Amino acid sequence: MKKYHEVETVKFKDEKLIIKIDGEEHEFELPTISEKLVNASEIERTRLQISPSGYGIYWPLIDEDLSIDGLLGIQHSLPNTKKAVQI
Repeated sequence: MKKYHEVETVKFKDEKLIIKIDGEEHEFELPTISEKLVNASEIERTRLQISPSGYGIYWPLIDEDLSIDGLLGIQHSLPNTKKAVQI
């Protein structure tokens, strides 16, 4: 399995999500990324699952998913998959 990111820590401080990704700490304002996390209790916020590939984080108690690429603003271009059309 390809490892996209190494998510080392996930914590909350006030209205911020603080994540250490690939050795670098990043802070995100909760109101700009997830209304569900803004309104979640401490228990709901701490019960999370990091995908084995490091692609995303899932909070099962509030059914919220965030992709690491999305948080970091990384966009991947799709490969050219045009196929010849046979008539």
